[in-house]
Amino acid sequence: MPKEQILTRLRKIEGQVRGLQRMISEDRDCEAVLTQLMAARAALDKTALSIAGEHLDFCVDGLIDQPDSRTRILRTMELFLKLSPSVSEIEPSEPTVEPESE
Repeated sequence: MPKEQILTRLRKIEGQVRGLQRMISEDRDCEAVLTQLMAARAALDKTALSIAGEHLDFCVDGLIDQPDSRTRILRTMELFLKLSPSVSEIEPSEPTVEPESE
């Protein structure tokens, strides 16, 4: 993704965050605030993964024959794992209900 597109995305995210600040100061509904927070986070995640993909294309491509290729590839894999949401963040688990004791 070209640098200008990334900057445009980040400016939109900045606007979302300013909107969130305004929502909080206006005591807006919690559900609306949380929805906007999730949208801002998703936009940041998408931007981060795009940048990481560029890193993968630029930095890792052609490393196979280089002596430190394994280390650099593993480091890139760790980066992707840190950026990707955990399963618990994607699908909230069902709340556990304790049986009533007699």
